[in-house]
Amino acid sequence: MQSLVLTAIGSDRPGLVEALATLISSKGGNWLESSMAQLAGQFAGILRVDVADADADALMAALEAFEALKITVTHATETSGDSGYTRKLHLSLVGQDRVGIVREVSQVLARHEVNVEELNTITSSAPMSGETLFHAKASLQAGGGLDAGALKQDLEALSNDLIVDITLDELVSI
Repeated sequence: MQSLVLTAIGSDRPGLVEALATLISSKGGNWLESSMAQLAGQFAGILRVDVADADADALMAALEAFEALKITVTHATETSGDSGYTRKLHLSLVGQDRVGIVREVSQVLARHEVNVEELNTITSSAPMSGETLFHAKASLQAGGGLDAGALKQDLEALSNDLIVDITLDELVSI
């Protein structure tokens, strides 16, 4: 069995996901997990597919020939052993949009050896002023040695510098 990670991008249209799913299943692939979105009229997605060794070449050839999307295939390598992540965190941020917010928050997380598992961002119009607000939600992973107090302190300092509200919650131990 082979595990493949596919990245796909192309002009969005109704039925695109169905066409991709049909192609994958017709070649013996099993769609396991995915994250997909429409951004600026473009469909963008990443997904993991398992396929029997005997069917892998046919699936990869069909994906390469799929004209509706540009698809890149990477062979997934399952990491064996302990990742070292024992804590799961959730970060929320909202504030007036400006250049560099993601960079500055991610620098703090990297200094504390916190892994970004998932990040979703959007902008919206503020209800009263009409200014552009930036919203971010992130699922994070950290090791048992994380000093959560120091991380929160650094995020609070950054929050004051950026004039944004940042909330960090520990969800569960993994």
